[in-house]
Amino acid sequence: GNKMRTFNANRRSLLLGSAAATLGLALSPRMGWADAHASILESAAGADIDWKAFDGEEIIVGAMQHPWSDSIESALPIFEELTGIKVKLTKQSETEYVAEMPIKLGAGSAEPDVMMIHALGQFVSAGWAAPLDQFYEDSALFDATWFDEGDMFGMARDFPTQNDGQRFSMSVTAEAQTLFANQRSLDAAGLEIPKTMDDFLAAAIAMKTPKQSGIVMRSKSDGTAGTWPCGGFVFSYGGEVIDASGACVLNSDEAIAGVEMYGRLLKEAGPLGVGNYHWMEVLNDFSSGAAAMGCDSSNFATDISDPAKSIVAEDAIFGALPKAGDKPMKANIWAWQAGINANSKKQKAAFLLLSFLNSKEGCALSSANGLATVRNSAWKSVAFQDRFGAQAATAALNNLNSGDAVIFKRAWFHPKAGEILDPWGIAINEVATGQKDARTALTEATDKINSIL
Repeated sequence: GNKMRTFNANRRSLLLGSAAATLGLALSPRMGWADAHASILESAAGADIDWKAFDGEEIIVGAMQHPWSDSIESALPIFEELTGIKVKLTKQSETEYVAEMPIKLGAGSAEPDVMMIHALGQFVSAGWAAPLDQFYEDSALFDATWFDEGDMFGMARDFPTQNDGQRFSMSVTAEAQTLFANQRSLDAAGLEIPKTMDDFLAAAIAMKTPKQSGIVMRSKSDGTAGTWPCGGFVFSYGGEVIDASGACVLNSDEAIAGVEMYGRLLKEAGPLGVGNYHWMEVLNDFSSGAAAMGCDSSNFATDISDPAKSIVAEDAIFGALPKAGDKPMKANIWAWQAGINANSKKQKAAFLLLSFLNSKEGCALSSANGLATVRNSAWKSVAFQDRFGAQAATAALNNLNSGDAVIFKRAWFHPKAGEILDPWGIAINEVATGQKDARTALTEATDKINSIL
């Protein structure tokens, strides 16, 4: 027991030390936990905010078990000391959270005060998420110079913004679709990491052997599976899922070309049974050396580069999503959201916590824990690059900054997102498994989606 405690204390001081160093504070990397804690506290206290206004209040954070909820734990004691606000963090599995939160919020519960938001369109249209603009405009609660939104990725700033310009959430993580490849497999085939979609297909076919698939991606018949990675293909071929008028346009030539390429990669170079693959199977196949290439979330880099979890940790390289001809590459993106319960009685205290966690100080801390935060400064920090891998971080940053939040949100943040993504997910599966050609599958899916909309 004692050994574990020492490890935790050392790890905590290391994290705090590297986080404080990210903020440009004059610290030695070996500084003790108390000094680093004090430096971060001092840095946040420099903001023109009345941090002590809600001293003595207790707020509850509702979250799913997720890298975000794990990585903010080391920041909570600092926030409690800064503000005098007590924070209780409650975690549930994703399945439980997604099932229970809408029931709890629908019944008007005042708790939790701060919550992870998994379906922004639904939370906003149901009136469960409090509008945040009133808090951003309150000079006692928010110091724009200190917070420095310019340090955040454009997509992270764009995700929460509704059509009318209002914000009901903050982006708390950033992911982008990223290509990963096994350098050993590339070398054996005399290939470089592919830069164009045509080279991508040729490389996948060339590297497929009886023991190793050339490429692995999701194509399970499910709206949460193939739709996200395939979205980057649709966008990069110049297509959209939902257009500006609110209609589904997956039957356009561009969208069909994107899904067709996605399907061909899997049909001609994918693993057996790829029609049952979700993200977990993709990660497992690539990490175990069963696939030469994969294309999924940048967050996979943490596991792929960890020798305890991956036999390809030394051989993995990361790159941009390949381009379709001369069209701009638009890797798909995702940012988890957190917001404030519209029925909370402690909304101002809740806003102080959210803005602290998303500040440079908060992100420096959580990125030292390996979290893919929403800030350039945190991504460029030594502590984060050590955890994530410098080469993976560079590739992911390129993909993050290429993403198009506007066309993403029209589909994924639509109040009827589930009913849009399910028929499309089924179509992707039909194409990848060779049951239908892309034009037939997408024409049927588009008609079905538009009849719902």
